[in-house]
Amino acid sequence: MKSADSVLGGATPAVAVVDGSGAVIGWTQAAEELTGYHAADIFGRSIGTLLPADGRAGAFFPRKGMMEVRRRDGQVVIVRADAAPLTLGDDGRQESWLLSAIPVTIDLSTDTGALLESLIGSFPIAMAIWDRNLRCVWFNEAAEQLRDGYPYYRIGRSLTEVIPGIDNEGVRDAVREVLADGRPMIDREAHWAYGTEERVLSISLLPLTGADGSPLGVCSVALDFSNSKARDHLDLLRQAGVRLGSTLDVMSTAQELAELAIPVLADFVTVDLPEAMLPGTEPLRRLATTEAGTPAFRRAGVASIHEGAPESLWDRGEAVYVPPRSPFMDVLHSRRPHFEPVLDTSPGTWLECDPGRARMIHATGMHSLIVVPLEARGDVLGVAAFARTSNPAPFSKDDLLIAEELVTRAALSLDNARQYTRERLTALALQRDLLPHHLCGGDAVEVASRYLPSDTHEGVGGDWYDVIRLPDARLALVVGDVTGHGINAAAAMGRLRTAVRALAYLDLPPDELLTHLDHLMTEDTLTPDAMGATCLYAVYDPQTGHCTMSTAGHPPPAIITPTGDVTFPPLPPGTPIGVGLGTFQSYDLHLPAGTLLALYTDGLIETRQADLDAGMTRLGDVLARATQESATLEHMCATVIDSMVGDAPAEDDIALLMARILGPWGPSELTDPTA
Repeated sequence: MKSADSVLGGATPAVAVVDGSGAVIGWTQAAEELTGYHAADIFGRSIGTLLPADGRAGAFFPRKGMMEVRRRDGQVVIVRADAAPLTLGDDGRQESWLLSAIPVTIDLSTDTGALLESLIGSFPIAMAIWDRNLRCVWFNEAAEQLRDGYPYYRIGRSLTEVIPGIDNEGVRDAVREVLADGRPMIDREAHWAYGTEERVLSISLLPLTGADGSPLGVCSVALDFSNSKARDHLDLLRQAGVRLGSTLDVMSTAQELAELAIPVLADFVTVDLPEAMLPGTEPLRRLATTEAGTPAFRRAGVASIHEGAPESLWDRGEAVYVPPRSPFMDVLHSRRPHFEPVLDTSPGTWLECDPGRARMIHATGMHSLIVVPLEARGDVLGVAAFARTSNPAPFSKDDLLIAEELVTRAALSLDNARQYTRERLTALALQRDLLPHHLCGGDAVEVASRYLPSDTHEGVGGDWYDVIRLPDARLALVVGDVTGHGINAAAAMGRLRTAVRALAYLDLPPDELLTHLDHLMTEDTLTPDAMGATCLYAVYDPQTGHCTMSTAGHPPPAIITPTGDVTFPPLPPGTPIGVGLGTFQSYDLHLPAGTLLALYTDGLIETRQADLDAGMTRLGDVLARATQESATLEHMCATVIDSMVGDAPAEDDIALLMARILGPWGPSELTDPTA
């Protein structure tokens, strides 16, 4: 068994013996020097006089670890305490304990200082420990090297001292704040003059707590980023936090990772992902094996300091072939990075089985390689490779750490994008399956439609449209929008569309149909997640040329007259479906032959920059031009969507249903599909 002296690195600990109630019955000279109490003054008194309150009544329970000891003069000393049982009574209860304590001192020969110094003393990271009085009680060698510029790195010196020429107010206040609330302060940039140079440091403050959870002090960590390479690496990681995953698209995120690392970290970067990460692509297992191996990935990201990325054997989206014995497969299976600062191209290496890469490496002068697994939430999502060609310096261990940190952040973004893509594709498939596949307006009305899902983070929504043929050759035109996005909204849309069809076959007027739909939704039988919806329902009678419509919180349709004028009828406003008020009214109008109707959802006219009124005005202008330029309704739908959305990603789902009136017709001229 090791002696206390050997365990504590040669320092003499303060030792006391206490009985089962915590009363002091033994005291050493080292304990007297530590606490200021003579043996005669402390014998018989509770050790609680010196230690923090335990909060437990009854027998004495010793504690171990970092804690405070109150000296006789009122000062507080931070110590590391230990305890060992000595004797047991006849009843089996502990009668006495041996307690030892050694201060977290100034002398780096103590166990705490030696341990810290052995772990981080050789790193260019300045570390120091400050007690609750803001006094420095320990620092490492890197901090000592900064002492000329920051003289507070001195044992016993307090951050409250005023030193001419040193502005220390910000650091002092920050340390006090960390002591007060116990929350760390991470990566705060600081500047100070150091000789003839200005130092740029990243400062972090970490609270130190005792065994009872009380604050003991603060550990400061200062990373010197004054040299350009360190600053570039720090900027790289900061940019990664902002740019990676901004689109929630797997391919875009992979390309962002590749471009971020150029040229700060590497001259050439690739990001290769398995087919499971890229749904909708051709299965790799169907592709034939070549001299380069088997198809294992698809290239999702590539960037180079050279135009056209001549180092890349495959373009984005293409299958990437790798031999079984290659760093890429090793990294994928072992989940450990491949670090080859000097790329070995001699015979017998892995490149012998990969002639294509070998030729490329010789042709481009590639000489240093890092391959890192893209791992998130327990899954390996692919591999990222970093290489140097023009930069003559081989990769260092620091470069490997930066590459791993960068890839870790990217992997989380890729995993988020993967999950979002899967849900979006599922919702989109459900949405398209629930929408009508074939629209028919009969003899009296020509119809056409378009559906455009949003490109924003919310995913597929609950927009829908429908054309329902009714008795007496009448025709119902419907467009609606369920609030929310994703699978739930798409499923709710399907239930609402089915309900509208069922109610339409009851031959209800538009206002009554919406009232019944509102009741069904309010009773929570259609949308269990209590989603709301808007809806426009119109019925056209080709025998009379009359159209009756009603709206439930939905924008009015656009009506283009045979002469090309565009109007929006003043429909009586109605509450959205699901409110339960049932305040719907019908509106009648006459539609002569040649009239066009455009029913749409608000995604077509509303953007973050323009409200509904501005969007309707713009839609009227677009429809007026499209009527003159487009020969068919199909072409007109495409023209309207392109003109309203343009190249910008759609902010919300868009449903557009257009109808051209071919009648009115007499009863004998019409075919009744329900007859």
